[in-house]
Amino acid sequence: MLHLTKVAFGATSLEQLDERLQERAAAGALFLTTRYLPKRHAEVAGLGSLYWIVKHRLVARSAIMSFGEAEGGRVAIHLAPGLVLVEARPKRAHQGWRYLEAADAPADLGGDASGVEAMPPELVGRLAELALI
Repeated sequence: MLHLTKVAFGATSLEQLDERLQERAAAGALFLTTRYLPKRHAEVAGLGSLYWIVKHRLVARSAIMSFGEAEGGRVAIHLAPGLVLVEARPKRAHQGWRYLEAADAPADLGGDASGVEAMPPELVGRLAELALI
């Protein structure tokens, strides 16, 4: 399985990214655009995720549903609504998207007795910044 990484441009916190994605989902289809279709898109669509970078850390992911056409000859990356929090991991910022092999992807948070999935995104983001989760 293959994933993509992308900087959450303009988002200064995990909470802000979550709010932005919720607003887009409420307004219609949730997607972002890029100039070029990833060469390895077949390995990503329906199976992979887009891992979000906020403040030089991978902090969450959105499942990639499909790729399609967008205005102006651009490519749309259709995302599932909702963020899945992941174990924060340092990641240098970059332009556009980059591939992330499944073996290198951070594990999802929650699903255990830690209760992290019940925490507000702002708190999770702050704890991640302090390297406590």
